[in-house]
Amino acid sequence: MGIIGEFKRFALRGNVLDMAVGIVIGVAFGRIVSSFVADVVTPPLGLLVGGVDFSKLALVLKPATEAAAAVTIGYGVFLQAVFDFVIVAFAIFLVVRAINRLTRRQEEKPAAPPPPSPEQALLTEIRDLLKNRG
Repeated sequence: MGIIGEFKRFALRGNVLDMAVGIVIGVAFGRIVSSFVADVVTPPLGLLVGGVDFSKLALVLKPATEAAAAVTIGYGVFLQAVFDFVIVAFAIFLVVRAINRLTRRQEEKPAAPPPPSPEQALLTEIRDLLKNRG
């Protein structure tokens, strides 16, 4: 088997496909959370701290000149990324917690006994008939 056949077998395994779906959903979820943080959480937070726009917070190391742009450390963008991370981590925690609770509840439920086999049903019927005779 050549390398292409090996790669095809690897790429089409269930775990790889599941992982790919998880990554795509994770990226989309990350965009939603980033928008939530940037458009919903950060503006009121900025208002609370005096109308500061976090994404524009920066430490100027060298002011701009006509020949070159300013050299800055954009710590506001970093704060935005930290907010995104904390919210994503909390949301994932809540999802995992809910799944664990559901899994635990399912494990706690006693399994229903399996139905009797045809032989057991026949023997039970014979036993009941013999009890009723005597």
